[in-house]
Amino acid sequence: MSEKATLNIHGMTCAACVRRVEQGLKDLDGVHEAAVNIATEKATVEYDPSILDLESLPGKVKELGYEVVGIEKSTGAGLDKTTISVGGMTCAACVRRVESALKTLGGVSDAAVNLATGRATIIHHPEWAGVEELKKVISEAGYEFLGVADATLDDPVEAARKKEIKELKIKFIIGVVLSVIIFVGSMQSWFPLLRSIPRQVMLYCLFVLTTPVVFWVGSRFFSGAIKAAMQKTTDMNTLVAVGALSAYLYSALATFTPQLFAGAGVALHIYFDGAAMIITLILLGRLLEAKAKGKTSMAIKRLMGLKPKTARLIRDGKEVDIPIEAVIKGDLILVRPGEKIPTDGVIVSGSSSLDESMLTGESIPVAKEAGSEVFAATLNKSGSFTFRATKVGAETALAQIIRLVEEAQGSKAPIQRIADKVASIFVPVVFGIAILTFLIWYFLIPEPIFSRALLNFVSVLIIACPCAMGLATPTAVMVGTGLGAENGILIKGGESLEKAYKLTTIVFDKTGTLTKGEPEVTDVLTASGMQEHDILKMAASIEAASEHPLAQAVIEKSRQVQVSPDPVKDFEALSGLGARAVVNGKKCLLGNLRLMEKESVAMNGFDQKAKRLASEAKTCVFVAEADRVVGLLALSDMPKASASAAVSSLKDMGLKVAIITGDNEKTARAVADAVGIDKILAEVLPGDKADEIRELQAKGQVVAMVGDGINDAPALTTADIGIAIGAGTDVAMEASDITLIKDDLRSVPSAIRLSFQTMRVIKQNLFWAFFYNSLGIPIAAGALYPFFGILLNPVFAAAAMAMSSVSVVSNSLRLRKLTDI
Repeated sequence: MSEKATLNIHGMTCAACVRRVEQGLKDLDGVHEAAVNIATEKATVEYDPSILDLESLPGKVKELGYEVVGIEKSTGAGLDKTTISVGGMTCAACVRRVESALKTLGGVSDAAVNLATGRATIIHHPEWAGVEELKKVISEAGYEFLGVADATLDDPVEAARKKEIKELKIKFIIGVVLSVIIFVGSMQSWFPLLRSIPRQVMLYCLFVLTTPVVFWVGSRFFSGAIKAAMQKTTDMNTLVAVGALSAYLYSALATFTPQLFAGAGVALHIYFDGAAMIITLILLGRLLEAKAKGKTSMAIKRLMGLKPKTARLIRDGKEVDIPIEAVIKGDLILVRPGEKIPTDGVIVSGSSSLDESMLTGESIPVAKEAGSEVFAATLNKSGSFTFRATKVGAETALAQIIRLVEEAQGSKAPIQRIADKVASIFVPVVFGIAILTFLIWYFLIPEPIFSRALLNFVSVLIIACPCAMGLATPTAVMVGTGLGAENGILIKGGESLEKAYKLTTIVFDKTGTLTKGEPEVTDVLTASGMQEHDILKMAASIEAASEHPLAQAVIEKSRQVQVSPDPVKDFEALSGLGARAVVNGKKCLLGNLRLMEKESVAMNGFDQKAKRLASEAKTCVFVAEADRVVGLLALSDMPKASASAAVSSLKDMGLKVAIITGDNEKTARAVADAVGIDKILAEVLPGDKADEIRELQAKGQVVAMVGDGINDAPALTTADIGIAIGAGTDVAMEASDITLIKDDLRSVPSAIRLSFQTMRVIKQNLFWAFFYNSLGIPIAAGALYPFFGILLNPVFAAAAMAMSSVSVVSNSLRLRKLTDI
């Protein structure tokens, strides 16, 4: 029987790291499968516990050159996990006793105790004995129950991430300061105050200053290159390490043993500043990357943070507050106004309206009464009620969405960056050419001179310096994402850009994304002899005292036309129907068709008008006075002003556009027709949105999902590109690849255009980087010497390298001139 475990791994930087870790884990006896996701920095391992001890995995990862900062054993399908703190344990025997005691509880499938942290992790079925029984068995075993542990505290993964960012910041700042000093010292003749210092003394100073920049500030690149070499491969770290080390070693040799180069008949030039700047600039890219990392895990944390910590149970007629983990199926739970629902269940008594926007994205509160289902983490707006818990822990709707987001994140294959792919071939080839150059010039050329052979060897390495390759992607990404931010578009990084320009289909969530997410009055119909002003005044007067979700829309409309409500008497809310009241001495009704029929009100033909409006997916509210309908209000969740223009722009770009919603076909069609969308995915449950995205992908489509609610999070992460609008939830934003700060849908085509332009610049940058390098390598190797007697001085090699870098950065800066995003 196989089990699964998730390892949080620190230190992976590129696709080569992913391959190394995956292969290393697969080589272990007992491991059936291993999959590594560099975006989430996690490895999922499927193993046979009878063959492999879980504790041996961190050791193997350490051998490969990385660090495991956390292990999480899979609970299995339909199982929950509860972590508790236990006091009084002193040795391994205590651990065995506590574990044995916990395993005797009904519904517990496994228990593991950590003596160092004083915590016990219990894997159990949703129907189990509960926390109270845990407390009892631990006390009976002679130990102290210290309560349910807060899983958000002491997160080793978050701690490792913060430590890495802090270390990168310190090294970057020191790198910048020293690089500036080294540059000034290298250009001694530019600064009158430095001219009096002997050149050789200055060179020694530059050597001392450059050494910590290369080997301490740039230590991660060298350790990465060594890891790659141990696995017989190369990666981006190899490029950076070779470039910096070539410039450094050549400069060190020229400083301490200048006679080696004297025979070549060329003046010596020092490249300490180049070595330092290469390291510092690339480290800046790593710092920015590290800051962006972990946002997917933050999405999960925000989801988990939605659920309340405690629940108010009714036991033996008394109210008792208990930790949410202690709730079991069948418990009666009391919820007061303004409180969150602790778990899924069914209302037993009382009624209220609930804000379910954190799960559904629908901002209109939903009326609830006895028999209605309620969901964990939704907000009780008004009224108190008691409900019976029907689903707890991993079974709740929120837990299911968390699981879907985790699965969607885990299924995303890390994108191999173009530079990493080419580097695996480019670096060994450059090494081979450099060594071959040295051998030819030292052994095959008449009158061989060691210094000339070494000079050509160094020239090849310097002209093949990967600085431009290293800058090609990050500079374009930095300029592109910066330009995006100025225009209200936040792009997570290069991986998002790489797929955005390949998009073929854009799928919009309806409510709150294409539409405003809240109803507004669209039509006011009146009986003969009545004015719109009269109908709105009557409706606003009644709604002013109502708690109905649509009341706000009516009141807002009356404000817009400057209608003030009149005082009312004998107000009565009619659940599920509407309301009645006396306005200006006349009995008035406000509500749906059912209320009018129940009260036998004369319809005056308004029932037919209502049918026409209903066909346009509008909600109709009748206004009756003295037993006859005198007016009709139509309300609808209207498309955003920017929706039509956004859809039109996307179509002009050759993209297919679709709408996805849980609403019926008729409602969806009304919105789709209004904004110009042809493809409709209607009546899709929140958990099924990701499946619809997968179906489109299976047909060969590259899909972007645009959404704003938590229910959109699984679809956002499943899509090739997830686009969250800023007016939505934080979780939707964290789960997405692109976030639109402005609530303007025209930013969607703008983001895609920007991604396309940025990706094009990245490819141009890589071409120019390789063009300069590849053209210079044969010249540096001495290919022109037999014909023209020309040897490439390292000065020109460095100039070619600098030219390559300047062209790359300049090309990236061209993005700032874009005016059509």
